[in-house]
Amino acid sequence: MQSKLSDIELIEQTLAGNQFAYADLVKRHQRFVFTLAMRFAKSREDAEEIAQDCFVKAYRSLGSFQGQSRFSTWLYSIVYTTAMTFLRKKRLDIDSIDDEGTFVQVEGHTSAFDTNNVENKSRSFYLNQAIEQLLPDDATIITLFYKGEQSLEEIAQTMGIETNTVKVKLFRARQRLKEKLERNLKHEVKELI
Repeated sequence: MQSKLSDIELIEQTLAGNQFAYADLVKRHQRFVFTLAMRFAKSREDAEEIAQDCFVKAYRSLGSFQGQSRFSTWLYSIVYTTAMTFLRKKRLDIDSIDDEGTFVQVEGHTSAFDTNNVENKSRSFYLNQAIEQLLPDDATIITLFYKGEQSLEEIAQTMGIETNTVKVKLFRARQRLKEKLERNLKHEVKELI
């Protein structure tokens, strides 16, 4: 029944001492937090660690959430800063565009052989593969805008930059994503022929 409550109602219940309400918040946002963490970490283990740290930090700071933005915007800003801190600590080379990384499909496993289902998974695979090859800022903006359905203003708040800067970065990220998709799919077509 609690899953039908809004994020704000779950936060209020959590602050009142209901631990199950926070568990519902985590369930509601865990998949996207993990996906966003994967955009930075490039390995499942690191992304899991980042996601776990984010939910712990969010829980500890829940009292400071003032509701001026959506909870998801506030949470994803925690993901962004936690991932940046994590990467600095690990001193990963995040500037390499050619770093293929480990692809992890977050979607649930199904055994259906439905043609549309297979086609959708294939599209999702190639799209996620291309996003993995983007620089972290580009991948973050694409992920927040399309998968997180965040507005330009919310992305600006999450990343701590101006809205116009987000608009320009989103445009450029789309161009780079298009180039990656064209390059990856061209390679796939050559393998089929």
